[in-house]
This record gives sequence, structure tokens and C-alpha cells, in this order.
Amino acid sequence: MNRTDASFPDEEKMMMLADLFKNFGDTTRVRILYALYEDEICVNDLAKDLGMTQSAISHQLRILKQNRLIKGRREGKLILYSLADEHVHTLLSVGMEHVLE
Repeated sequence: MNRTDASFPDEEKMMMLADLFKNFGDTTRVRILYALYEDEICVNDLAKDLGMTQSAISHQLRILKQNRLIKGRREGKLILYSLADEHVHTLLSVGMEHVLE
């Protein structure tokens, strides 16, 4: 079968998909995503909940934000982080469902 037709994603899209899934290959990032699964959380609370430093959490948040998996919303001096959209929620749900089978 020749997969060079228009229905097959181009190389750039395939690389973007691979990069997306690379984010799920890091336990810390997955833990952060699951912490944000239900509600928005600030860096301080994430650090406390996950037993990590604010610096380490901030570094991972930056990566997740660059990859459009999370978003931030300013409330006064705090930035509250949440999952970027329903797609990320679905990826986590389906991934966990697969793991639990």
C-alpha cells in the first residue's frame, strides 16, 4: 500500500504528533497534567502537592505550555494553570483507560 496520498499526514504533522506524545513520556509532566485534570492550580500548590520545588514545577509548566497542553490565567499576582482544552482531558482519560485494561 502506498501511503503518499493526501490522506496520510505530511512529515511535519507526524513530527508534531511525536512531539506531543513525548510530553507524556515524562512522569513529572504526566503528574502535573493529572493534578490539573479537575481544576486550575497555581505553581505553589502544584509544588506542594507533588513534593517538588517551585523551580522544577515552573520548568515543566513552561514545556507543557510551549506544547499547548496547558494554559495560564492571571488572578492578581497568581497564575492559575489548567489543561489547555478538552483534547488534553480526553488524551489523559483514554490513556488511563488503556493502562487500566
